Amino acid sequence: MSKSESEKVVSVSSRGQATIPKEFREELEIETPGRVKFVRTDEGEIVVRPIHSVTDLRGVLSGKTDERGRSAVERLREERASDRASEEALRQRYADDEESDA
Repeated sequence: MSKSESEKVVSVSSRGQATIPKEFREELEIETPGRVKFVRTDEGEIVVRPIHSVTDLRGVLSGKTDERGRSAVERLREERASDRASEEALRQRYADDEESDA
């Protein structure tokens, strides 16, 4: 470990929770409550990175699939198509109701 590195030992609870030491939270500007992401580097190390905005989450689901093998993008497209179909069905029903009232 180099002189520029520091280390702290923390406990991990039975639920997998660990407390990030205050000096690291301050250095990384991690707000509490807040969110962080864990990233595996090419060298195999795990790095904690703060999430300051939604754009910091970009790519977090890359390569991940749901139980049906769909990516997040595929699932979102299916949800949007389903929403459009539901909206169109409601519009048609509303139009049919107006015609029958006339």
